[in-house]
Amino acid sequence: MVNENLKVWFDGKLMNYSDVRVPVLTHSLQYGSGIFEGIRAYLGNDGVLIFRLRDHIIRFMNTAKIYYMNINYSLEELQLAVIDTVKANGKMDFYIRPFAFYNDDNIGLSPFKKKISVFIAAVPFREYLNEKDGVRIKTSSWRRMNSNILPVKAKASGNYLNSIIAHMEVRTAGYDEALILDEHGYIAEGPGENIFIIKDNTLITPGEESDILQGITRDSIIRISGDLGLNVKERMIHREEIYTADEVFFTGTAAEITPIIEVDNIRIGNGRIGENTRKIKEMYMDIVRGKVAKYNGWLIHV
Repeated sequence: MVNENLKVWFDGKLMNYSDVRVPVLTHSLQYGSGIFEGIRAYLGNDGVLIFRLRDHIIRFMNTAKIYYMNINYSLEELQLAVIDTVKANGKMDFYIRPFAFYNDDNIGLSPFKKKISVFIAAVPFREYLNEKDGVRIKTSSWRRMNSNILPVKAKASGNYLNSIIAHMEVRTAGYDEALILDEHGYIAEGPGENIFIIKDNTLITPGEESDILQGITRDSIIRISGDLGLNVKERMIHREEIYTADEVFFTGTAAEITPIIEVDNIRIGNGRIGENTRKIKEMYMDIVRGKVAKYNGWLIHV
């Protein structure tokens, strides 16, 4: 539960979370028309470090453009708002949630001429999936939506109903997370994560033709993989390829690097976290905490 005294940024002002008021009939609650981002900040040796802030805000603004939303703040203003929100909440690990929505309680499907509000919270946060020993996942019967249905490159609230129903389906069956296939039966992603497989020292991940959200953590792993001696291929992945992979893992802002040890009741590799996955995770965590000078350009010091 979020502390009611948490400092949040709402329409240009820092205020207590408990003081924010939004009408229940707001368009974005009724129709899922909000847009959002997920950003991580980590406590390093010299303060809090926000990971790839600019890239996240650019994606946030691109999502707004796709959905015809004029949020009335510049890239620089939104970055500063995130920094100010983190500063106001102390020194710890945070999950940061920028959110733009139609703050209007007039009934009606059309969002035009409705007020758009922007909200930013920085919530104390540790891990998303309990992955100490790796997670068990199951292929969902629900398919990943495609760009003929909704813009998959956008992080919009309504898009995630596709993810939520897949997640709930496999959780009620006793698994940790879902694997979602695209409309052609190729591997797409998890409900809130991109996916990688490792086979013969090659890192393989679905490309944009599989209707994935092109995650910023995903991009980070692709870019650092060469430092670890791994080749990278972005291509369509047949479902059965995952069963014979040497290693499998999820990536995401919340999920970070989450090892997968079982898919559809088939053990991956030896059923334990793979050595390459462990190295990738360790390097990623060193980067986000400011321990790898080569990648300090990805960090904003608060």
